[in-house]
Amino acid sequence: MPHLLIVDDDDAIRETLAEMGRDSGFSVAVAASVKDALIQLERQAPDLVLTDVRLPGGNGMDIFKNVAAASAEVVVMTGHGTVDYAVQALRLGATDFLVKPICMERLNGILSRVVANAGGDLPGMPFEEAGRFGKLYGASECMTALYRQIGRVAPTNVTTLLIGESGTGKELAAHAIHELSPRRQRPFIAVNCGAISPNLIESEMFGHERGSFTGADRQHKGYFERADGGTLFLDEVTEMPLDLQVKLLRVLETGQFMRVGTNREIGCDIRIVAATNRNPEQAVQEGKLREDLYYRLSVFPIELPPLRDRGDDILFLAQRFLQAQNQETGKNKVFSPQAADALAQYDWPGNVRELKNFVRRAFIMADGDVLNVDMLAPHVSPSGDAPTSQVSVPVGETLAEADRRLILATLARCNGVKKQTAAMLGISPKTLYNRLEEYAAAGYILPGEVGTSEARDAT
Repeated sequence: MPHLLIVDDDDAIRETLAEMGRDSGFSVAVAASVKDALIQLERQAPDLVLTDVRLPGGNGMDIFKNVAAASAEVVVMTGHGTVDYAVQALRLGATDFLVKPICMERLNGILSRVVANAGGDLPGMPFEEAGRFGKLYGASECMTALYRQIGRVAPTNVTTLLIGESGTGKELAAHAIHELSPRRQRPFIAVNCGAISPNLIESEMFGHERGSFTGADRQHKGYFERADGGTLFLDEVTEMPLDLQVKLLRVLETGQFMRVGTNREIGCDIRIVAATNRNPEQAVQEGKLREDLYYRLSVFPIELPPLRDRGDDILFLAQRFLQAQNQETGKNKVFSPQAADALAQYDWPGNVRELKNFVRRAFIMADGDVLNVDMLAPHVSPSGDAPTSQVSVPVGETLAEADRRLILATLARCNGVKKQTAAMLGISPKTLYNRLEEYAAAGYILPGEVGTSEARDAT
């Protein structure tokens, strides 16, 4: 599901645009100021940003340097008196601008285009064909086995737990389960449990009544209510607060929930697909996931393979991402044989998400039509020093420990720069910060803070 960030200080405009975004198939975040927008950008990288020009604490142009790193499209909303700002925004990289009052037909066209580009599917395209299963791509043996598992569980109403590293396509797998289920005509709503403030997550999940807390000036329907009859995808479920896990378990057992601010129960008919990039059993031992909820969610667990285990899928996906860039820009760029070899030999700790972002950056940086090996980033190119670094994990090591070794080694490689580390790993900055807080609390030395001994031990 593509992600939309709306930045406007007008409550009514934000609510209207948010509803339009959800109806078009986006997950939505809203911000009323530049400061709030920067916080939302940290939580989840958007595919599209709709931003007003004049905002508290600055203007819409102030967020461009942060949005550029996320490769998001930016559409500026402006009044008649600030069209000059819109022209300036276009020069800075905005893809379009809308003059208020906004033409809803134009806005719907923009939303539809971004959704279509994010999905990559064409109308009438069969669900499955050689090298593709829904929005999942790959023809390796482990991916073929994954497709078979999804095909078996999808027609049922069984709660499914997707387990895999960040960037392996857990949301795409969840979407495939939905599309092959009897619920395919009903909503599919994806929720990143690690990207919502703990103070707001209950309201976002179950909704709230008007006046239930400060700022609740209207009734709000939560994700459970909006997904009624369809599928609710709970990503990073181990990041959900424990008190909310208790309420989630009750909803799964009774099919009833209550909005914040009321004692009236509301019934819902929802199929839950959850996901985690942790070892769930380790998360239970660490107190991050309730054991009873784990057993309720993992009726049918599915593990998604990391990209490094998918063989020829690496080049298959890289060529597909490059072709998409060529079609979008009218170019005809290709990888040199040496560049293709370098891509195939790299471990891709951020998995498919990292590969896709890398190809996009390499395409932009290449002056000619051939992407040579010397154009590749140092951590991919064999000419760089970084590829000689490896993370050694003993056989029998827990997934959580292997995860820690990889994160700390990558943080050391990035000289302690957390945003760069998160981008290389293909995870959100918030997820990285949460992991680092856990490691610091456990007594590990974090690169860039006290020293790098722990990272050296991990390599």
